[in-house]
Amino acid sequence: MMIVDLIDGDDFRDRLVSLGISLPEGASPDACARMAQLMHAEVGVPGLQALVRELGEQTDIMLPSVRSALERFLLPVLR
Repeated sequence: MMIVDLIDGDDFRDRLVSLGISLPEGASPDACARMAQLMHAEVGVPGLQALVRELGEQTDIMLPSVRSALERFLLPVLR
């Protein structure tokens, strides 16, 4: 039996923080995605497009709240 780690809100936040985006502890996926979107629009975020592409390929192991935030806030501005 194979166990798969789901991409949850904490994982999503951690991945964005690793790109240099300052996010409050416990921020919701929506808040994280909105802040990432704003920072990207203001100054750019190196690696954000690659991260969004990678996450977009893993929607089957992503919690619905993270998938929704990704689709609503980041995919439209990075396509």
